[in-house]
Amino acid sequence: MAASVFCCLRCCRDGGAGHIPLKEMPAVQLDTQHMGIWGVGVATQKVNLNQIPLGRDVHSLVMRNDGALYHNNEEKNRLPANSLPQEGDVVGITYDHVELNVYLNGKNMHCPASGIRGTVYPVVYVDDSAILDCQFSEFYHTPPPGFEKILFEQQIF
Repeated sequence: MAASVFCCLRCCRDGGAGHIPLKEMPAVQLDTQHMGIWGVGVATQKVNLNQIPLGRDVHSLVMRNDGALYHNNEEKNRLPANSLPQEGDVVGITYDHVELNVYLNGKNMHCPASGIRGTVYPVVYVDDSAILDCQFSEFYHTPPPGFEKILFEQQIF
């Protein structure tokens, strides 16, 4: 089973990996173009990007395509059964360095998850012909107060 894990403007079956350290409280939105196996969340640099689904270890905290939020192979929370993402829905996530929150078509799903520690990076994975359009800025729905596009960490020499 071929899989890809990466962050870019469009995630599809074949791709590479990228790392963007999170500096502020970011928001990410996904437009589910073609359903398959996918997940979105945050991960440390130690995550194994070749082993999906993510959320199996302490290095990733993700929402999977079935609406379950996983960290360390434990289901931390779940979207309501009548609110599972469907093709064409916009899934948003926010992360405040403690909790990952999920939004569906701009509505807070009130199912936070936490547990990951350290410097984290946004992570999106797809498999089984899934296609997701990822927005890290210029969102379809306005992020909640205090959240904004992902800012790149910069070092001043």
